[in-house]
Amino acid sequence: MNTFPRVVLKKGKEKPVLRGHPWVFSGAVARVEGEVSPGEVGKVYSQGGQFLGLGQINPRSQIIVRLLTQKKEELGESFFRERILKAVLLRKDWSRGKTNAYRVINGEGDFLPGLIVDRYGETLVLQCVTAGMDRLKEMLVNLLVKELRPRSVYERSDVATRNEEGLSEQSGLLYGKDIPEWIEIEEQGCHFRVNVKRGQKTGFYLDQKENRLSLRESSKGKKILDCFSYTGAFSIHAGSGGAKDFTLIDSSQEALAIAEEHFRLNQLEKVPHRLIRGDVFEVLREIDPGYDIVILDPPPFAKKKGHLPGASKGYKDLNLWAFRLLDQEGLLFTFSCSHHMNWDLFQKIVFSAALDSGRTVQLIGRMGHPWDHPINICHPEGEYLKGLICRVV
Repeated sequence: MNTFPRVVLKKGKEKPVLRGHPWVFSGAVARVEGEVSPGEVGKVYSQGGQFLGLGQINPRSQIIVRLLTQKKEELGESFFRERILKAVLLRKDWSRGKTNAYRVINGEGDFLPGLIVDRYGETLVLQCVTAGMDRLKEMLVNLLVKELRPRSVYERSDVATRNEEGLSEQSGLLYGKDIPEWIEIEEQGCHFRVNVKRGQKTGFYLDQKENRLSLRESSKGKKILDCFSYTGAFSIHAGSGGAKDFTLIDSSQEALAIAEEHFRLNQLEKVPHRLIRGDVFEVLREIDPGYDIVILDPPPFAKKKGHLPGASKGYKDLNLWAFRLLDQEGLLFTFSCSHHMNWDLFQKIVFSAALDSGRTVQLIGRMGHPWDHPINICHPEGEYLKGLICRVV
């Protein structure tokens, strides 16, 4: 361990690390001792010489260190095997009989910063978003194959955040047989076809699974407006719960075509539904009111902190029109997946939209991450998904 480079923090900047936060920002660093290549393991010390932990260093990133441990221990294969097994153990009982598609490793939430692994049946989809995990990719794939025995491992490290790490975007087969264009998955009795090579995120929005169930329980006999519907997962769960009518809006014709296939796959093709390709902001101004449930699940509007003012206006506009389109006793399921948008601000935006809509609104529920997307309690930045259930009185 004496050969590792050392990152020495400025005076007073060790407090977040001592409290368990896994990130060290470049502005907190006094100096780096020794030669460092992106992703290399190094030791972190306070200004006073206190050992704080071991982590992967990347001088090119604003997050210069991502800590793996606060102990003096070897970061070899056995270390990562133990972390992977702990993550797998969490999912083992929770997924049985409920779904064959779930997140296996959730980065910092599973104490493996920069590593995402999702399971779709017999296929694992791996995402390395940091230089540190990218360096360990071969070892990680070998461990995943040994412990989970998938048919295939496919890489979807085609995310823009890799550019901030000095990495190019990558995708392709890492292990096993080439995967089919479509993989069928099951989620609480609903069936979906997923394209892990080209689909959003790693192919499907696994983080909304429990929120889709909440919608299902409220959907019997209801008329549904599903905005930013993608391939229709919210609507299919609502249909499983007995919803009587659907309108889906998305900008992608391909996604809507898959949504239509999902209606057939789940024997819901005879339930009245229409699919609208367009800009949700524009379509909401054109359609007639009269919905029992409106779902707003937009993409992240604030990928950077500086985007918050514009994002706030976008969320306000969407929620304002959603309230106007709801009938009395109607429900709004509204989400933000921008981690820079905190709970307090998101709730204020939704309440401001309710006020301007002239409707009387109750907050009756909150929604967030499911069991397979755990959050390190010392890393609040990991809590990106926020949802509210509002009722028009």
